[in-house]
Amino acid sequence: MPELILIVDDEPGILSTLGGILSDEGYSTLTTTSGEEALTLYGEKRPDLVFLDIWLADRDGLETLQALREADPTAAVVMMSGHGTTSTAVKAIKMGAFDYLEKPLSYKRTVDAAAGALAWKRSLKEGAAEALSDSWITNRDSREVYANRADRTDIERQLVAAPVLPLLAETGRRQRTISHSTVIYGLGLHSGQRTGMVLQPLPENSGIHFVTLPTGIEIPAHVRAVAETDYATTLSGEGESIRTVEHLLSTLHAYGVGNLLIKVHGEIPVLDGSALEFCKILDEIGVAEQDEPQREVVVDRRYEVGSGEKVLAIEPADRFSVSYLLRYPSPVGEQSCEFTLTSAEDYKREIAPARTFGFMKDLKMLNELGLGSGGRLDNFILVGEDEVINTELRFPDEFVRHKILDIIGDLYLLGYPIRGKVTARLTGHRDNIALLRQIVAG
Repeated sequence: MPELILIVDDEPGILSTLGGILSDEGYSTLTTTSGEEALTLYGEKRPDLVFLDIWLADRDGLETLQALREADPTAAVVMMSGHGTTSTAVKAIKMGAFDYLEKPLSYKRTVDAAAGALAWKRSLKEGAAEALSDSWITNRDSREVYANRADRTDIERQLVAAPVLPLLAETGRRQRTISHSTVIYGLGLHSGQRTGMVLQPLPENSGIHFVTLPTGIEIPAHVRAVAETDYATTLSGEGESIRTVEHLLSTLHAYGVGNLLIKVHGEIPVLDGSALEFCKILDEIGVAEQDEPQREVVVDRRYEVGSGEKVLAIEPADRFSVSYLLRYPSPVGEQSCEFTLTSAEDYKREIAPARTFGFMKDLKMLNELGLGSGGRLDNFILVGEDEVINTELRFPDEFVRHKILDIIGDLYLLGYPIRGKVTARLTGHRDNIALLRQIVAG
């Protein structure tokens, strides 16, 4: 029997169009323009999935969502809106919506959202919810189960079997997650596509995990999941990828957030090209301390990659610091900067505002590689032959500060904060990941 989907929207055109799309995909559908009738239909028909509009004439969509979830905590609901805001999306996700779609609806996004929600619903029916006690990690709402011990992905098996890091020591601080869930929208710097991201708290000792939307593939934030390092750091697993993770991870490293679930469509939003907006978001939603002690990787000897002028090394030290020497043709020139990570406030003031940058001469090559499509005049620094073209610099040495930002993010892919002194000359993402791999190899 085809799975049944209830569509609730006050626009007859949406009911007809969405109903046709889902019917073409082999689903059965029923429709209503009323939130009140939707509750009645749900009680009578028990559909497998509900597409629910935020704006309804007789009953607010969020109120309807709440009533559905109270009547059936396993209800799979995809919210829709043509006039929603980020705060509305945040509230819907926190209330239990599986996904949130903006109108006009994309055919692919709609079909993918339906498939993802129904797969989750089927997993509940098949008893996955009862496997929580034997699962590797769950989200705070216990709506998703990742990698039961008998069913781990290849990446997860590699992580479990990974060599012990040189030395893990307690920092004297406690582990951290975020205080509550949030939703972030923006462009992907390299894909140029509009992308959305949901951040959700996780319990102690969970780590940081990405989940691809709408496919639901879980990818751990670990160096062993790194697939590409050309112009950004990309994580991959089971044929799915998440691009440009370094700015977000840099912020999480600085704020000490070590337990987090990140659901994202393909690429982390670039926002203004720096990490400052991520800092503001964490400040707004709050960082929550947890009961378990935080641990860090203590570098026990010198590790080094590269040769000649291009060298990246890390050596024992009392704190985590990065010293970087950058050299480009004019108008950038040679810049150097040293930063010691002592607090989130220092990071937010000295490193986070530094934006990513690119050169006019490289734009053609980037386009041919399918990169940089999301670059806009307000989300990166564009450098011409003689001057910065599109913006005023936030620091005289903004370029080298952004290199430090990237290192702080990439090095968090060890899975823990790090204690050691990093010295970098003319290096990039590829070198950062090579250094991590050397540390993991021991």
